Amino acid sequence: MTRRRWTMAIDPRELRRCLGHFATGVTVVTCRADGGPHGATVNSFTAVSLDPPLVLVSLDRRSKVCAMIETTPFTVNVLEATQHDLALHFAGRPCVDEIPWDTDSGCGAPRLAGCLAHVSCTPWQHYGGGDHILYLGEVQEFRIHSGRPLLFHTGKFHHIGDDFAPVPWEGSADCPSGMSWFSDVFVDRPALSPGSRR
Repeated sequence: MTRRRWTMAIDPRELRRCLGHFATGVTVVTCRADGGPHGATVNSFTAVSLDPPLVLVSLDRRSKVCAMIETTPFTVNVLEATQHDLALHFAGRPCVDEIPWDTDSGCGAPRLAGCLAHVSCTPWQHYGGGDHILYLGEVQEFRIHSGRPLLFHTGKFHHIGDDFAPVPWEGSADCPSGMSWFSDVFVDRPALSPGSRR
C-alpha cells in the first residue's frame, strides 16, 4: 500500500506553535554513559501499555541522550513546579551550578532529586519518526512523591491551578487515579524520616 503524501506546504514554525497549545508536563530523561549521568528535557512522554508496562519518550535525533538510551537503562524524571531551572539546564541552557542527583534506580538509571515521580526503564524498542526517535521503555520501578507539576504551554512554563471535581472520566479505565498503571511493577517507596518530603 502506497502512502499518500499531502502537497500542502507545512511551515514547521507554525506547526510547532500550533502543537504548543497542547499543555504538557515537563520531564528530564536521564541515563548513565561515558562514566557519568546525562539528561535531556523532554515533554513528549506518555504511557503506552500496562502489560507489559511500557512508556514512550520522543527524542530529537540531534540530542546526545538520543543515541545513549538505545541500549542503556533510563529514568523519566517528572519535574515539580519549582524545578524550571532544571528544565532549562537540561534543555541546553546551563543555569544550575550543582545538579541534585538522587540515588540510581535498581536497574542502574540515574534519578534527579526532588521530582514528582521517577519512572525507571530498560530499553524495549525504538522507532524512527522523522527528525525524532520514539523510544519505548519497559518500566522496572517507579517512585511517587507529593507536590505540583511543572507545566509547559505555548513556549512558557506554568503551574497547575485548583483541582476540579468530579472529572468526566472518573471510574473509567482511562482514569489514571482509578487504577494502577503499573500494578505488577515493583514500587520503590523509601521510608520517610520525620520532616522529609513525600
